[in-house]
Amino acid sequence: MSVSVNHITKIYGKQKVLNNISFDIGAGELVGFLGPNGAGKSTMMKILTGYITQSEGEVSVCGINVLNNSIESRKKIGYLPEHNPLYLDMYIREFLFFIADIHKIKNKKERVHEMIELTGLSPEKSKKIRQLSKGYRQRVGLAAALIHDPEVLILDEPTTGLDPNQLKEIRALIKSIAEKKTIMLSTHIMQEVEAICDRVIIIKNGEIVADNKIEMLQSKGEEIIEVEFQNPIPVSILKGLKEVKSVVQKSSTRFELISDESKDIRPMISQFAINNSNLVLSMQKREQKMEDIFQQLTKD
Repeated sequence: MSVSVNHITKIYGKQKVLNNISFDIGAGELVGFLGPNGAGKSTMMKILTGYITQSEGEVSVCGINVLNNSIESRKKIGYLPEHNPLYLDMYIREFLFFIADIHKIKNKKERVHEMIELTGLSPEKSKKIRQLSKGYRQRVGLAAALIHDPEVLILDEPTTGLDPNQLKEIRALIKSIAEKKTIMLSTHIMQEVEAICDRVIIIKNGEIVADNKIEMLQSKGEEIIEVEFQNPIPVSILKGLKEVKSVVQKSSTRFELISDESKDIRPMISQFAINNSNLVLSMQKREQKMEDIFQQLTKD
C-alpha cells in the first residue's frame, strides 16, 4: 500500500478531532478525501505528511512509519497545503531551485525545467511569484510538490479560488499526474471529485462515514424521481405518500420525490396521478450526484 492509516486518533486539549480512523490507499489510486469544514481533513493530511503527530494509531507511507522515520517518509511525499506557502519575492525558477536544493536534487537544472514544462509555467517563468495569478501560484505549488519525484501526492484544496478556466486546467494537470502517482485530494467541489477521482473517503466529526468507489456510492443512495404533472398538486399530499421520504417542490406541477434506494416509486406515482384525475407529463429517475451523496452522509 502507498498509504496505510491504522486507528488514528487526534486530540487537541479536550476536543477529539479524529476518532479511530483507518483506511488504505493503493499505488496509482486517485482518492477524494471529503468532509464538511471542521471534519478533520486537514488534520489527517498533516499527520500523513509528518507536520503534526497523532495521539493514537499508526501511519505509514510506502511502508515507512511516518512517526518513527519522518524524514524518510517525507521523501516519498509531495504536499500542497491549503494555504500554498510561497516566497512571493522570489522568481519562479529561483524558488524551484531553492526547493530542489532542499531535496538535494543532483540534476536540478534539468528537473526545474521539466517541472516548469509539466505544470504549464513556461509563459510566466520569468516573473516573480507575487506577480502571478492564483492559478499560476497553484501551479508553482504543484511544481514544488513534485520536484523530488514523490510516489505519493497529497493535495489540500488545490483549486480553491480559481476561475472556471483555471479549474479545468489544474484538474487536467492533476489527472495527468495521477497516471504515475498515488494522489489524495481534499476538496469541497463535488464536480471536481466526479471529474477526476476514482474513489472517495468521506469523514464527518472525525469519523469515516463512507469509503467506496464513486459509482458504488451513487448506486446505493436515495432514489430521486423528477416528475411533472399536468395539474397543480399540493406538496403536502405528495409528502403523505407512503413510499416518499421527502419532496422538493420546483413549481406547482414539478417536483422531486425522494425514496429509499430499494424502492422504485414510479409505478406508484403513475397510479397516484390516475387516482387523482391527473396526468404525468414527464417522469425520470435522476442519477445521484456526489453533492447529493455528500449532503446525505454529512448532514446533522
